[in-house]
Order: sequence, then C-alpha cells, then structure tokens
Amino acid sequence: MNRRGGSFSMRFKRHYTVAQARMLLPQVGQWLHELRVLRQSLPRMEERLAELRHEFGDQGGARVDEWVLAVVRIARSEWEFRRRDILVEDLERGLVGFPSIMAGREVLLSWEEGDEDVGYWKELA
Repeated sequence: MNRRGGSFSMRFKRHYTVAQARMLLPQVGQWLHELRVLRQSLPRMEERLAELRHEFGDQGGARVDEWVLAVVRIARSEWEFRRRDILVEDLERGLVGFPSIMAGREVLLSWEEGDEDVGYWKELA
C-alpha cells in the first residue's frame, strides 16, 4: 500500500464488511458455478464448431448459437464480479476475495465455495 499526500491509495473502489460479504455468498456461489461450467464446456463447443467448418464450411446454425450464448453468459458472470469489485482468485477452487478495510489497511476477505462463511482474510500482494 502506498502512502501519498497523507492518504492511502486503494486498489479497490468498493469495500465490504464481513456481514455484507456474507449476504452475497449465495449469489456468488451461483455465479462461480455457472462460470466454471461454461468455461469447461466452451472448448468442447469450439471443437465441434471447428469440425463443422472443416467438413462443411458451416458458419451458422444451432451450434454457433449455443457457443455465442455461452460466451455471452461467461461475460455476464465475469461482469457481475468486476462490477462489485469481487476478485475471483481461483475459479476451479471457487476461491474469491471481497475487498475490505481492517485496521486502516486494505485486505481481502476470503471465501471458498463449500465454506459456510467468510472465514479468513489476507493482505493484498
């Protein structure tokens, strides 16, 4: 954390209390699940599209629509995190960080998918 002109510069615009982070956990869990499922399915969709282009020169149809919808849903899920300043630290583990202020320092409240509560915090790197 840098100190300039007597005030601390913050990495994040929004900061959460533990209670505020807790309230978001059900929705955050849904976004993480959707994002993980979509990201895992995207390569398979792209392979099928490549096969169609190679075999038939096909550039449209239901498979393209499915791929476009998946890309849009991924972007929407990522946007939900970005607009709230929630950091996805490890998508596969379901680890997220909620920016917070503790003792005048900017930290991340940590939550991992499957945990019942926001249980830890850590210093920003």
